[in-house]
Amino acid sequence: MGSSEADDDLLLKSFLAEVSEAERDNEVLRILGCFKLNPFEHLKLSFDSSPDEVKKQYRKLSLLVHPDKCKHPQAQEAFGALSKAQQLLLDPQERGYILDQVTAAKEELRAKRKKELRKDTASKIKSQVDEGKYEDQFERSDEFHKQLIIKVREILTDKEWRRRKMQMRISEEEGRLKKDEEETKEMWKRKREHEEKWEETRDKRVSSWRDFMKTGKKARKGELKPPRLKTEDPNKSYVQRPVKRG
Repeated sequence: MGSSEADDDLLLKSFLAEVSEAERDNEVLRILGCFKLNPFEHLKLSFDSSPDEVKKQYRKLSLLVHPDKCKHPQAQEAFGALSKAQQLLLDPQERGYILDQVTAAKEELRAKRKKELRKDTASKIKSQVDEGKYEDQFERSDEFHKQLIIKVREILTDKEWRRRKMQMRISEEEGRLKKDEEETKEMWKRKREHEEKWEETRDKRVSSWRDFMKTGKKARKGELKPPRLKTEDPNKSYVQRPVKRG
């Protein structure tokens, strides 16, 4: 271990020794009160913090709220939030996504700033004379940093809402397709059962047809048919007599 790392460890141990239980509890509440979609807030880091700074800050804060050292009932939850924040910021893809939203937030704030300067002649002249130094100075100010955090929250919230809406639509579509698939399966099942029953009664139907052919002969041409009772009119009934043909 290098001299610098050893010094850091000594400072960290000294810091933790001086931390009171109330301060640990306050840190738990701070972590749990952070905006959930911004891991930089959980670790109290600026958006330009390096991965090494992320690791160092995580070690410091995690020891502060570790369930073995902090008696707060939600210490475990706060510790888990810090672990997730570090994981996100050390993942190149997740970190890149968040920093893309930070860039978008800065562009929106700069556009808003330019619009405000058009209304303020003195600020516009000063900005032109300083050749951008006036704007750089503003972006380094605490006011700009506060606005940036708020704007990043807005953008991340909007992105997450859109993602959830899309996921909900995908789930609904998957549910509809699954229902259609189940209905189609049920239809083919009923059709198959009908065909099986039809096939099972085939011999019975053939036998019935053969019996009919043996006993139910048709009358030949010119042969007299037996009288047939007409019942079209419910109030009348009569016998139709056969007509002889010469």
